[in-house]
Amino acid sequence: MAGTLTGRLMESLLKLNNCTIRFGGLTAVSCFSMAIAKGELVGLIGPNGAGKTTVFNMVTGVYRPTEGEVLLAGERLNGLKPYAITGKGIARTFQNIRLFGSLTVFDNVRAAFNLHLKHGPIHALTRGKAFLNEEGAIEKRTLELLKIFNLERFRKAMCKSLPYGDQRRLEIVRALATEPKLLLLDEPAAGMTPTEKSNLMKLIEFVRETFDISVLLVEHDMRVVMGICHRIYVLDYGVQIAEGPPSEIRSDPRVIEAYLGEA
Repeated sequence: MAGTLTGRLMESLLKLNNCTIRFGGLTAVSCFSMAIAKGELVGLIGPNGAGKTTVFNMVTGVYRPTEGEVLLAGERLNGLKPYAITGKGIARTFQNIRLFGSLTVFDNVRAAFNLHLKHGPIHALTRGKAFLNEEGAIEKRTLELLKIFNLERFRKAMCKSLPYGDQRRLEIVRALATEPKLLLLDEPAAGMTPTEKSNLMKLIEFVRETFDISVLLVEHDMRVVMGICHRIYVLDYGVQIAEGPPSEIRSDPRVIEAYLGEA
């Protein structure tokens, strides 16, 4: 098993090589390296302010690393705009849900398909056969995704009217509509009940297996992280202090002192 994982990591989907980012005199993340294999579910944990969301922002192009490089399937992403990085196969959700509140559930997912549209404004005006065929295919795919995640019954509802857990699921569905190779989940269990968290764990595993994608998870709930992640990276004050499977991380003295505390 270890040998198989080592082989997969040699062909990593995502790599961060010695990434550092500074804001004026503040070093938010220092010399951080990470590798995620195709199909792997990796956790990123640490205290508040440790730099976890900053890592997400470097990967997705919100921030450009001061030093180091971000690679997706061997292609350097440094300097690309967030929409360009999304187009190359990285999607994310946010700690605070960022759905389009004034749109329906259907239109929230439908909008994400615009990333890969083949027709342009002229085709939309003329409404030719190619345009209508593509629009029909997108509508069909949108309904398929909603059905897979049991959200089809809400298709005409305004997304802000959905229960909290369903809004979280909808945000993941919208991210999947961009056809990612890598999905970044930023504290998806925040504000959820224990039952909702259990359902979320099943959902993340379902997404990874069904859509054959890699997942990077930032989460404070250790039951969620330890329960589904293959490997975990730990940050403290922007510095990596540990990396390994959950069994090693939960017993690592440095992680216990910095974050987990005594059992």
